[in-house]
Amino acid sequence: MTVSRKPRSLPDEQKLRLWGVGWALALTFGAAVLAAGGTLYGLVVLLDFQKIDTTAKLDAKTLFDLVKLSFGVVAGAGALVALVVAYRRQRVDEAGAHREATRLHTERFSQAVDKLGSDSPAVRLGGVHALAGLADDAPDDSLRQTCIDVLCAYLQLPFTPDPGTDPAHQEEHHRYLAFRKVRHTILRLIGDHYRRPKGTHRSWQGCDLDLTGVTIDDDLDFDGAEFSGGTVSFDGATFSRGAVSFDGATFSGGTLDFDSATFDSDVYFEGATFSGGTVSFRVATFSGGNVSFDDATFADGDVYFHSATFADGNVSFDEATFSGSDVSFDDARFSGSDVSFDLATFADGNVSFSGARFSGSDVSFDDATFAGSDVYFSGATFSGGNVSLHGAEFSDGALAFGSATFSGGVLSFDVATFCGSDVSFNSATFSGGAVHFDDATFADEALSFRDATFSGGTTYFDGATFSDDALSFRNATFSGGALSFRDATGPAPQGLLTAVGTPPPAWVALPAAWLPSAP
Repeated sequence: MTVSRKPRSLPDEQKLRLWGVGWALALTFGAAVLAAGGTLYGLVVLLDFQKIDTTAKLDAKTLFDLVKLSFGVVAGAGALVALVVAYRRQRVDEAGAHREATRLHTERFSQAVDKLGSDSPAVRLGGVHALAGLADDAPDDSLRQTCIDVLCAYLQLPFTPDPGTDPAHQEEHHRYLAFRKVRHTILRLIGDHYRRPKGTHRSWQGCDLDLTGVTIDDDLDFDGAEFSGGTVSFDGATFSRGAVSFDGATFSGGTLDFDSATFDSDVYFEGATFSGGTVSFRVATFSGGNVSFDDATFADGDVYFHSATFADGNVSFDEATFSGSDVSFDDARFSGSDVSFDLATFADGNVSFSGARFSGSDVSFDDATFAGSDVYFSGATFSGGNVSLHGAEFSDGALAFGSATFSGGVLSFDVATFCGSDVSFNSATFSGGAVHFDDATFADEALSFRDATFSGGTTYFDGATFSDDALSFRNATFSGGALSFRDATGPAPQGLLTAVGTPPPAWVALPAAWLPSAP
């Protein structure tokens, strides 16, 4: 994705616009007459004058006062003319100063860009610092953005890979390290400037950062930064070394994209706050790095992992708080990485794994709290790895595994509590793997396996507690696998005996109280 933004006004578009002298004077005199008339009328009303004596004669004192008044009017008019002329001169001077500042900025900009094209790494470093300084001192936002765009574009340029430490290539190796230092300096400067509070000198917050396709092979620090405007794009970027940290960052309207990025290093959002912003990892590949959202707070901010691939490394949302936010892993592929939501709190937002493929990764919601949130695994495929909701608490909301396929791995709800929430495995297919609800507690019609098909694998409800109509197996089909309700308490689930038949086959373990022969 290429960063898109609203067009900014260019310096040559900022032309001086002044009214003609005649119009300016006429408007000024008109305003003065209105002000004088209003003042006189106010004084007449305030002093409660009833009438003016028309019989009084014009004496010398009155004549002198009229002369003074006439000169005062003339002097006031002259002052108004001087004021208009001074104002116009000030505007012209300011416009001239801006043009001069822009001209000097352009000259310095050209010199800095020339340095970036030098064959000497030291000269390039000087050009990098010069451009950063120009961005800090730019006369307007457009010129500042231009400097930032050039630095980002430098990072996007292709570079010769490291030839290695072979003595035969020692000179090329040293040259690679020198130019890598230039790239690392740009990354450091970007982080330094983006961490500064918005509106302060040297702050780049609110500016766009187009790091599309960039190779991040050093630390990039956005700790405490505020993303309240602009777009930061890491689309197609490669994180191969170092760590990118957004610890304590605030997202309140800005956009952060990692679409199609590749992670071999770490990205941290620990303690970050998302209140309206969007973080996107669409089609990203996690092949070694870790992404951490531990203790983060999501208040209306969304996180997308659409079609992402998790082949190694970890993604952690431990103790994160989701309040009205959506987290999407739709069509994601989990073949080795672990995703953890342990002790996370979900209030009103949604978590979606629709169409996801689990073939070797562990996804954990242990001790998570779901209060009014919906979690979707609709159409997901479980062929390996583990999905654990051990000790999770569900109060309202829904947990849906509709049309999911279980052919391997383990899905565990051990010691989970369902109070008012609906858990649905409608039309799911169980042909392998295991589903555990050991020691879980169900209340208020919480769990449904309607139209599910069991042809293999194991499903355990050992020690589970059911209230009236809490579990339904209506129209479910059992042709193999294992189903166990050992030590379960409460009434038998709806449709279970009809689905498994009576007496139940050997691979179905039911409490004696649920069997028809029981007294």
